[in-house]
Amino acid sequence: MPALGADMEAGTLVEWLVKPGDRVKSGDVIAVVETQKGAIEVEIFQQGVVSNILVPVGERVPVGTVLAQIDGAPGAATPPPLETPVAAPKPAPQALAQAPPMPVLAAPSSRPKITPVARRRAAALSLDPALILRGTGVEGSIRLADVETYASGAKLARRPAKKGLDLSQMRQAIAAAMSRSKREIPHYYLTETVDLSAASTWIERYNAEKTPVERILPAVLFLKAAALALREQAQLNGAYENGVFVPSSSIHVGWAISLRGGGLIAPAIRDTDGKSLAELMAAMRDLVERARRGNLRSSELTSPTVTITSVGDRGAESVTGIIYPPQVAIIGFGRVVTRPWVVDGRIETRPLVTVSLAADHRVTDGHIGGLYLGAVGRLLQEPDKL
Repeated sequence: MPALGADMEAGTLVEWLVKPGDRVKSGDVIAVVETQKGAIEVEIFQQGVVSNILVPVGERVPVGTVLAQIDGAPGAATPPPLETPVAAPKPAPQALAQAPPMPVLAAPSSRPKITPVARRRAAALSLDPALILRGTGVEGSIRLADVETYASGAKLARRPAKKGLDLSQMRQAIAAAMSRSKREIPHYYLTETVDLSAASTWIERYNAEKTPVERILPAVLFLKAAALALREQAQLNGAYENGVFVPSSSIHVGWAISLRGGGLIAPAIRDTDGKSLAELMAAMRDLVERARRGNLRSSELTSPTVTITSVGDRGAESVTGIIYPPQVAIIGFGRVVTRPWVVDGRIETRPLVTVSLAADHRVTDGHIGGLYLGAVGRLLQEPDKL
């Protein structure tokens, strides 16, 4: 059972997407587990053949429990980092179940072949053909008979209905993780006010040339500037585990998302610093949509190396976060406000944002934190370079 965050102790196996004898490869989704954060698709990060299913559907097991075993893994892929890098690989028999431990519960990534008549019948029955994992036609293609068989429930099992998020349990889990963070991590806090006049002008010019779906929000600039600044102050990007800080070679920013009805989740945007602003906007929209449906992949919840929380245009003027262990920093962006600002000895009105940093004093100090916030401010005033 993968550890999908510091606030997770156990999960329920709700569906297997493989069976003994199936060949799997890196990136395949092999199971679905239910946690306080919703139904999460579990990926595998090596190749081989499934030899044994160890945890049946419906069973709730602790984090770390081996879910299944695979045989033969020549050319096995190296899994991406977890919440933060790990110092040593997991033992081989546990590789399937504890691999990095993005969401409706999707069928396997490749859609099956289906005959035209079978497709029309499936549409008439409001049935997604992807739920029929393999048909009886040539090369596993789905025939009319397969659709009828599935619809009648005679052979192929339907997917279980996805449970809704239990926001009460989620809040309890968040509270436990944050209590642990405040108890164990010596936080220090810094803030910086940044002039966004150049960034605001740049966004207006950029969006004027784009269709509505192509336009970007100020939050995208915050995200990119925060990620690029981590290249300069890498001590804020990584994990503190077993008394040692382990820096991450990649920057995977966890973007805090407020869920409808309450609750919070922070899935990762992988390789944030290397993505264009347009790519980041698309990634943010996708994450927000899927997070609010309660459908994320295990790798999105386990790979953040730092977290950003942005309150948007309806939030407070500033926000000071609590570090999500084992990360060592969280960056906050408040609401953009118009205030008097001194420019070249003159008082002008400017759009301003308060940027905050909460960091782990075991790893860095106020000097490093101040340099980081200074880099974020400088980058936001040079939007052409983002």
